[in-house]
Amino acid sequence: MCDDLTALEEEQALAAKGLSRREFAAIGAAGVLAACTAQESQAKGRALREAMVSVPTPDGTADAFFVHPVTGKHPAVILWPDIAGLRDAYKEMARRLAADGFAVLAVNHYYRAAKEPLLATMAEWRTPAGQEKLKPAIATLSPAHTVRDATAFVAWLDRQAAVDKRKGIGTQGYCQTGSFAIRSAAALPKRIKAAASFHGGGLVTDQPDSPHRLFAQSNAGFLIAIGRNDDAKAPGDKDALRAAGQASGRPVEVEVYKADHGWCTLDAPVYDKAEADRAWARLLALYKGL
Repeated sequence: MCDDLTALEEEQALAAKGLSRREFAAIGAAGVLAACTAQESQAKGRALREAMVSVPTPDGTADAFFVHPVTGKHPAVILWPDIAGLRDAYKEMARRLAADGFAVLAVNHYYRAAKEPLLATMAEWRTPAGQEKLKPAIATLSPAHTVRDATAFVAWLDRQAAVDKRKGIGTQGYCQTGSFAIRSAAALPKRIKAAASFHGGGLVTDQPDSPHRLFAQSNAGFLIAIGRNDDAKAPGDKDALRAAGQASGRPVEVEVYKADHGWCTLDAPVYDKAEADRAWARLLALYKGL
């Protein structure tokens, strides 16, 4: 999870790129767009349609980014952004997935507190102002809220013309929302058939409803991609996840990647394209089963 140790590792990653944290924050959205340029080829030959949408939930109205190929019906995916919330980086990641043939709903899981973007880039998460914005938003999250939201998101997706309801739904989460993907799959076994956690936090706890104890409640396949520094801090988690997966009878792929926490997120200081692309390939392989 994001903490003081990952902050130090982010500083080291930025130093290796010749940047200070202030300089990285200054390039902000421009840096995200530059990082995304190499991915534009993913969308060639497949026109996309996108829009900000409103999704009714039991607790209000969630704003979300919906993107899908212009023609045809496609498997749906719920994309839960990391701790900094829905922003340009995750919209671009949603576009990339849509270009691979999916109808993607990238959600603002902080909608109870504020509309997106709560923070414009990951760099803001480390600033005092960013922390102050996030505190009340994080306080609105709970496992029960995640389940209610996931249920509403699935219902909304199943009403969309671009969604192929004959296919299962996929879901993926990053950082704090890695657990959201697992909880969603357990809560909606009839519709969610694949779930992925990238550098997810809180997957193994001593609570009865710990995410690693929920595999058996699902009908999904799982991809659990762990950062090497997260593994160094909790080396037993990967073993607990593998054991829980085996006991559940569900296919659960657990791997420690040669990159640090946050490596899959485009605007993260530790973004690692090679390892992010490798994780992306495993995600697409998982979603082939939808």
